[in-house]
Amino acid sequence: MTRQEKRFMALSLAAAGVLIVPQYAHAMHIMEGYLPPVFCIAWGAICLPFLAAGVIRLKKAAKQQMLLLAMAGAFIFVVSSLKIPSVFGSCSHMTGTGLAAILFGPASATVLGLVVLVFQALLLAHGGLTTLGANTFSMAVAGPLAAWGIYKLCRRLRAGRKVSIFLAAALGDLLTYCVTSLQLALAYPAAEGGVLGSAVQFLGVFAPTQLPLAIIEGILTVLVIMGLESCAAPELRQIGFLEEVRHD
Repeated sequence: MTRQEKRFMALSLAAAGVLIVPQYAHAMHIMEGYLPPVFCIAWGAICLPFLAAGVIRLKKAAKQQMLLLAMAGAFIFVVSSLKIPSVFGSCSHMTGTGLAAILFGPASATVLGLVVLVFQALLLAHGGLTTLGANTFSMAVAGPLAAWGIYKLCRRLRAGRKVSIFLAAALGDLLTYCVTSLQLALAYPAAEGGVLGSAVQFLGVFAPTQLPLAIIEGILTVLVIMGLESCAAPELRQIGFLEEVRHD
């Protein structure tokens, strides 16, 4: 193997090492049985066209970009499994889907996010199967769409590449939690204030820990892409990412 290939394999082994560390699951994915059945079905149905687009997209990319896709999926799994206790007794975590959205687009990130959520629900009791549709929409549909859109907008406005990556990952993370709060509020509106009042309450629970976590995720995503540029440049050229960088 070449030196770059060895570095890439070392990164893969490091990610695998993190994955096998046991984790206690008390994170912010909506837990099993928490949403009424009608909401579980509705959110799952909304996700279907996004997943279909993602499968079509991944079929074209997987043959040549399997290692890079696996790294993006491992990144989502690792960072979204690390929980930070909230001052109000709940927990928050990063999402990691911004990286996949920036490199492969939001549709591919949706499929990777769903795979991660299924494994977390089955192996870590993190989230649940009945709430899989709602968790997929917030973390694997809305978050990646926001991250991808923000990244493209920043690049069009000629913002620096690192600044664009940071803002995309950080704001995509924050929007995920805004959507989750809205999902919970729709299912359980407040007696005073209705859905809006309930959403504000849920956001208030997660904001103290999620704001710094979003900043951390933005920085971490920038560092990961910088690392990939040094050890996986050929793969990044194949997906067109480094070509975009050259035109800065």
